[in-house]
Amino acid sequence: MKRFDVTAHKENQIILHNQEQSIYTHIRVLEPSIINVRVSTEEEISFPTWTITPGDTELPFEGLSRQNMKPFSLPEYSFSESDESITITTEELKLDIQKEGFYLTWFQKNADGSFEQVMTDRKTQSYQHHISANQPTCHYLERGLEEMYFGLGEKAGAADRHGRRFRMNNIDAMGYNAETTDPLYKHIPFYITYKPEIRQSIGIFYDDYQNSVFDFGQELDNYHGYYRYYETNSNFLDYYVIAGPQIKDVTKRFSWLTGRPAKMPAWAISYSGSTMQYTDLPDSQELLNGFLEQCNRHDIKVRSFHLSSGYTSIDGKRYVFNWNYDKFPDPKAFGKHFTDEGVEIVANIKPSLMLNHPLLDEVLAFDGFIKDEHGKPLLVQFWDDEGYYLDFTNPDTINWWKHQIKTKLLDNHINCTWNDNNEFEIWDQKAQVHGFGKGGNFQDYRAIMPLLMMKASREVQLAYNTEEHPYIISRSGCAGMSKYVQTWTGDNRTSWHTLKFNNKIALGLSLSGIYNFGHDIGGFSGPKPDPELFLRWVQCGVFYPRFSIHSWNDDGSVNEAWMHEEVLEEVKEAMHLHERLNPYIQSLVENSHDNYEPIILPTFYAFEEDEKTYKDSDDFMLGDKLLVCPVVEKGQTERQIYLPKNPEGWVDYYTGDVYEGGRTITLDVSLANIPFFVKKGASLPMYNDELTEVETKTF
Repeated sequence: MKRFDVTAHKENQIILHNQEQSIYTHIRVLEPSIINVRVSTEEEISFPTWTITPGDTELPFEGLSRQNMKPFSLPEYSFSESDESITITTEELKLDIQKEGFYLTWFQKNADGSFEQVMTDRKTQSYQHHISANQPTCHYLERGLEEMYFGLGEKAGAADRHGRRFRMNNIDAMGYNAETTDPLYKHIPFYITYKPEIRQSIGIFYDDYQNSVFDFGQELDNYHGYYRYYETNSNFLDYYVIAGPQIKDVTKRFSWLTGRPAKMPAWAISYSGSTMQYTDLPDSQELLNGFLEQCNRHDIKVRSFHLSSGYTSIDGKRYVFNWNYDKFPDPKAFGKHFTDEGVEIVANIKPSLMLNHPLLDEVLAFDGFIKDEHGKPLLVQFWDDEGYYLDFTNPDTINWWKHQIKTKLLDNHINCTWNDNNEFEIWDQKAQVHGFGKGGNFQDYRAIMPLLMMKASREVQLAYNTEEHPYIISRSGCAGMSKYVQTWTGDNRTSWHTLKFNNKIALGLSLSGIYNFGHDIGGFSGPKPDPELFLRWVQCGVFYPRFSIHSWNDDGSVNEAWMHEEVLEEVKEAMHLHERLNPYIQSLVENSHDNYEPIILPTFYAFEEDEKTYKDSDDFMLGDKLLVCPVVEKGQTERQIYLPKNPEGWVDYYTGDVYEGGRTITLDVSLANIPFFVKKGASLPMYNDELTEVETKTF
């Protein structure tokens, strides 16, 4: 018999054991709204966590014990047991456990105090121990046909994941299809189940850094009915169930669970210039100085510049922390010139040293690279050559990394880091890491390697300038990365299709605790954007907290604000609006830090009772006051817009016209702007037209 019996019950933890298969299950009641479940052959899972860092929990580089319960309130709960089952009830959740086989059913409290079933294990073979010892670690749940699934972080396609399968793995997906490509750059195994028939939501997070798969109904098997599942290469299952009942409740609680979002300097919201072409060309320093002159000439406010990796080049290849003095004769003077102009340089840094790197012997001397199964540095594909990945589970590597940032960047007035190409694409299943002195398999650490990298970058920047919030941006990452960095959706491709679906990718990030981000405006790879597409992308991008025009166009051209004379005035007007909205967006960044609230919202987040907001839409909210309606189709002259059921109605920002909520309207659109609306009666902090003073504008 596959029976699980209680072997211990103390300190908000219930341990069950199946002697036949030597399986341990731990149930931890951590908050009224959060219960943790573990299934493992280990009595206590020894591998640490780097993502469960509630609130302001300090995260050491070596991680935290998965048994750590200090950050949690450990609430009172009721416990009842019979021969067949166990029931655990908190103020918000009820869990029924069937002892025979270990099957779980979850209930959530209704407004009337009763409990409603919201999630249950599949009744036929939910876990590995139900299927076969040779089956990968897995978790199968029943799937309701009307259920909607939101989250998984940065994933292509519509916000609702129902009917699709996704692979959780970090890869460099340059030029991706924003509707279908999978995987992308980030590893966030968390999603929200929304049950429209009872208007209840519940979340589940798998604290796991191995490659894994989620299936939300693409697979169908007659033996098992309708189901969804999670399957991982890890040898344990460790998941957190997070109560709603509203989507916003789950999102905020997950954000809290994985760590408080970082504050950022106010200048980080303003326009950030960038292009790979400037640093790839021989006269890079002159081109960059010319960029500042062009911004001044066109009266475009710029507060930072993303310095692409060409500044480190030797014979056309990138060598992190190596200044190319032919392109940049005087890095310190270059950095000072920009900061004197009020523009911060954000320098690209990569976690791999290419062959023949000038600093290679330094790292080899302290054994700072990820290794093969024989203990030798593992040589792998990196960009257009081969290289060795730095091992951020080695304290010597962390210290070396910090020293390089200080001496090569910070000492040269380069105050910020752009942590790039940090997907750690190592496919060797036997690759080894230092593991903070314990050793270990790289694949167990893969998803948290970029987190350790960005943490190291943040720490040295914070130590160098203790008076300001440091600015760090990272392309790859995992759950909890928001406590360190801003991010973006990677190397997108220039097309109308990308513009449309980048906005949908944004919603998955926002519902998954990643709040401070944007997209490469105009598209990073592919053809040069035509005037209309470029303008529409700018007009949409100005509503994001990260606003950067960045490119590596196929024809060698550069995406710049002034690239198309025929729409220059409209581009400048949109960028001016972004600056005027800066105080409002900054208030949202601060609110995300203080209250774990997203910045970019799906309309259903703010209007959960309005069923029409769940229909796939191109619209999104900026905070809870602005409804943004981007134009994402070529040649579009008319825009249909559904205005959510806001009792006070909506005000057209440009015309001042007031519209009733809960209705669809049709507006004419021109190249001058894209429609956006403000909740009637709302007040926005905005710069005045001269950008000299912050004023409160009431609509």
